[in-house]
Amino acid sequence: MRSIRARILVLLLALLGLSLSLISFKTYNYAANEIQQVFDAELAQTARLLAGMVSRDMLPEAREALQASLDEAVGLTEGGEEAQRLGHKYEGKLVFFVFDDDGNRLLHSASAPASDLEQFVVDDVRPDGVADADGKTAGLLSRIPAGYHDAVHRGVRWRLFMLHDQADDQWILVGERADVRGELAESIALQSLLPDLVGLPLMAVSIWFAVGWGLRPLRQMVRMLKRRDPDNLSPLLLAPVPDELAPVVASLNRLLLQVTELLEREKRFVAYAAHELRTPLAVLRIQAHNAAHAQDPLDRDEALGQLDSSVARATRVVEQLLTLARLEPGAATLAMRREDLLALVRNQLAELTPLALARRQDLALEAEAGKDYHVLVDEHCFGALLQNLVGNAVAHTPAEGRIRVSLQAGGEGVELRVQDSGPGLPPELRARAFEPFFREGPGQGAGLGLSIAARVAELHGARIGLGDSPLGGLEVHVGFPRPGSPGARGVGAA
Repeated sequence: MRSIRARILVLLLALLGLSLSLISFKTYNYAANEIQQVFDAELAQTARLLAGMVSRDMLPEAREALQASLDEAVGLTEGGEEAQRLGHKYEGKLVFFVFDDDGNRLLHSASAPASDLEQFVVDDVRPDGVADADGKTAGLLSRIPAGYHDAVHRGVRWRLFMLHDQADDQWILVGERADVRGELAESIALQSLLPDLVGLPLMAVSIWFAVGWGLRPLRQMVRMLKRRDPDNLSPLLLAPVPDELAPVVASLNRLLLQVTELLEREKRFVAYAAHELRTPLAVLRIQAHNAAHAQDPLDRDEALGQLDSSVARATRVVEQLLTLARLEPGAATLAMRREDLLALVRNQLAELTPLALARRQDLALEAEAGKDYHVLVDEHCFGALLQNLVGNAVAHTPAEGRIRVSLQAGGEGVELRVQDSGPGLPPELRARAFEPFFREGPGQGAGLGLSIAARVAELHGARIGLGDSPLGGLEVHVGFPRPGSPGARGVGAA
């Protein structure tokens, strides 16, 4: 079932139907029990009235006249034919008998089955042949003690009440067919169920429209989404937002923001690539053309050497562009671990030393032994930071220059410093040094090294800045905070 509206309707109707069924069942049982109590009380009252009407001293003529009056009251002639309709449909289902102590019938109702009284099969009876206290056995009287009994007569169940009038030594038996009570209980149950059966469809219609009204904000949000242009990634504005829809709207807006950031990253990457690769590709094309059309082998070798250098430069530019793209906000996924920066710096410098040796530069590491250089970093990102900082220093330091990498451990963190003996950077330009593609001086880099370093520092909550190097050139210092210490995140100049 795909429709939320239909699911709610079916669930509510099922719960209502079950609840109403249980209530009706309890009501029916309670009504049936109360009806039994009322009818049993009426049987006992009728028996006591008959005991007061018929006494032992009543003359036979008086009893016969009373019997005739009873027959005439219910509209039966002496022949037993029906002269008129009964006053109520239940009258023929109510009977009574009055017996003397010997079992002789003194009085009975007109509808009583007098001829086959012995065919009453009583559920809780005495065994046949058991005598009364006075030693007499009088057929039915010997089998039915005083009180209430359930019996069957010709396949029809009856409710009986036997009263022993000890003052007149008489027995009064009052009976009522059980279907009278059943019909009344069924009528009460039907009357209680009828409003439910009629009201349930009306309730279903009401629930249908009520749920539709409750889901109106959801339909409004769907319409807003359908009317949107594909390039419209602005946040979804729905006011007022119901509590149930607030997480959905917040998630959608967060998703739209992430998609917007992703598209912006792609646009920036394409712009960076187009900006930075246009010139190297043009140079590669010219150098390839020169190498292909050079007649002199020396010219061809020179062109191929320049082509190789341009390919290396283009490769580095592409690598830096990819690194910068991976470090964009929302794209970087860091695996932060507690690492020893001294060990990481040694490993990275071992790889970078050939670059410095190729330019006859002195690359040195300074760190005080026995200090704690452990901080939380991502090993790959830290490697990219150090490679770019040292690579920039190598590129901007003249041949036979000096480059010094130092680590200083303190209580709040570890300070990384990269110093060179190059031309340095004027203080007024240091604020722009971390911008992508910023170049200053004779270096042939893409202007992305410091941008990558600044992004790595930002991801680690580190502080990065520029200053004057004691060696005469530029110093880049990066402060990595220890876990739990108040790290000072920022980018600036010393």
